[in-house]
Amino acid sequence: MFSKTNLLSTLAAAIWAYFGGYLLWGILSVDFFNDHLGSATGVMRDVPDMVHLILGCIIVAFAISTIYRKWANSNYGAGTGFTFGFWIAILIGLGEGLVNFATSNISDITATLVNVIITIIFYGIMGLIVGLVYSKTTSGPVTA
Repeated sequence: MFSKTNLLSTLAAAIWAYFGGYLLWGILSVDFFNDHLGSATGVMRDVPDMVHLILGCIIVAFAISTIYRKWANSNYGAGTGFTFGFWIAILIGLGEGLVNFATSNISDITATLVNVIITIIFYGIMGLIVGLVYSKTTSGPVTA
């Protein structure tokens, strides 16, 4: 669980989680999402709580890296990593996104579905990074 490969993978994925999340949601799509808000107000902070944001990015990256290690069954690489990230995005972006849409007024259905696409890109790239780190830092099958 705390192998060198897992920790390197976690570090690389956490860096992507922080900067990639900022790029995708904080720069590229922020205006779109502002135009598709629901009736909820005061949901987003003007200035993020950076300590908890960074901690969250590390936890997500560690979980993705740890689960990927088992899921890939020693078949590490960019392709398996992206596929893994895609399925995580379906779980979080589509599954949880639709549940959130059904139970809250944070955004409209258009924003919910666009967020699914952005989430697939985000977790797809994260999975790709994890897969590449695992493929470059492991030699042969990894045992538990």
